[in-house]
Amino acid sequence: MVTLVCASTLVESKQLFRYYDKMIWLSVLHLLMLPCTGWADLLPPQRSYKVLMLLPISSKSHRNVIMPLAEALADRGHKVDMLSSYNIQHQNTNIREIPHGLPHFPDTKLNLFNEVKKATGVISLFKDRMCKMARDIYRVPQVKELYMKRKEYDLIVLDHLFNEFSYPFVHEMPFITIATNGMDPRQSAVLGNLQSPAYMPSFLYDPNLEHVFGRLANAVASIVVPFYWRYWDAIPAIQKEVNEHFPDLPPLLEIERNQSLVLLNSHFSIGLTVPVLPSQVEVGGMHCRPPKPLPEDLDSWIEGAGSAGVIYFSLGSVTKGNTLPVKYRNMFIEAFSKLNQRILWKFETGIEGIPENVMINHWFPQQDILAHPNVKGFISHGGLLSLQEALFHGTPMVVLPLFGDQPTNAARVVANGWGRSLDYKDLSVDLIISSILEVMNNTKYKKNVAKTSRLYKDQLTSPVERAVFWTEYVIRHRGASKLRSPAASLSWVQLLLLDVLALFLLIVILSLLILLWLSNKVLGVSKKYLKKKSE
Repeated sequence: MVTLVCASTLVESKQLFRYYDKMIWLSVLHLLMLPCTGWADLLPPQRSYKVLMLLPISSKSHRNVIMPLAEALADRGHKVDMLSSYNIQHQNTNIREIPHGLPHFPDTKLNLFNEVKKATGVISLFKDRMCKMARDIYRVPQVKELYMKRKEYDLIVLDHLFNEFSYPFVHEMPFITIATNGMDPRQSAVLGNLQSPAYMPSFLYDPNLEHVFGRLANAVASIVVPFYWRYWDAIPAIQKEVNEHFPDLPPLLEIERNQSLVLLNSHFSIGLTVPVLPSQVEVGGMHCRPPKPLPEDLDSWIEGAGSAGVIYFSLGSVTKGNTLPVKYRNMFIEAFSKLNQRILWKFETGIEGIPENVMINHWFPQQDILAHPNVKGFISHGGLLSLQEALFHGTPMVVLPLFGDQPTNAARVVANGWGRSLDYKDLSVDLIISSILEVMNNTKYKKNVAKTSRLYKDQLTSPVERAVFWTEYVIRHRGASKLRSPAASLSWVQLLLLDVLALFLLIVILSLLILLWLSNKVLGVSKKYLKKKSE
């Protein structure tokens, strides 16, 4: 008996040793693969796919979101054609950029400080640009040729925001969208995932959701803004222009419902945590990357600031520095002259009377600057990409929002303790100085952005890897219809159970009428009986 037990124990020990030996070798193999290409965890593609990316009205910031996916697909051997408003030659020969050559966007003379003063502001601005694009883009020879050959592509990728006039390209084609602005409740509703206005700010609106009146205002804005854009003003005007080119095409909003997947430029660690569908994949921060070495003169200038440090100032790619009103520009110049810190200021033109501690240039390598340990703060417009880059590299912020999602992003910066938010109408020299010094000297801001940076970077796969996998997934499964929620096929009446509520109310009303009729009958009989009895 003892011999059998010993023999059994020996066999189990050998099996256990083999198991651990195998696990050790697998671990070593995994460690050896880590320094290799970022696609080590992705299987090689079945073949080289052809992908068409439509970015006809995309800004530079939108391009910065989409380009990492285009480059990753190209690195995996896929052919990527990009219709855009830019004429850029790419080092990767698998990427071909096709400029449409229309002047409607980007508009180099655009002054957003003037546009936001108008009643309908940015909405009217983009509606005007989109109508002009819808009128002219299908007359451009290279665009017409691309449209005729669209069915040669395995997939079409569309920049979600302000590109509805491009929907004729995706009719009867598998397509996905990239939501460069992150979770858009309008688009989420189209996919069948309604985001409650109790917690989700409406597009272009920054409410206080802690109070009932804030939630009421947000609920109204969540209904009014999409209705105005989609059914009352912008889309009907764009539809009219598109019908001139494609009279037999289904309505644009009907084509929109056929998207297979949306890649969201968001992540729960740096944004709002919301319910998502399998067809909504968070890939926020695809453009964020480790820093590269700075040019020697720039690095020397930053290091020369010593312990006082450097502040980086940029209003983004759409809001040009030369459109900054003179009174605000003079405030910044005076404020910077009173600081011990050095200032890197992205400004498209020269400025007279710049203090010695300020360096101005039309472009700076933003991510490499934000990652530098001697850069102590970032004065930003509050654009989503700049916010993501600041958090990725752990740099606290002073935010000056102007339009779009910037006020919402600024409110998020304050709520999470990542920095301060300023309003242009309250701006003063003293406020600029105190806000910069507060963000630099109060360690809570640095600790909060460092914590968020760690949370964001703690991911099983990188955002680009996820984007590549799901893009190829949709191609492999020819549109991946199983990703679609059945709610996406329902009308608003069905989705909100308005027909059920109407039926319920009808039943209640009929029941009350019947009860009233019976009551009258019973009451009438009772009166007759009492009258007869009294006689």
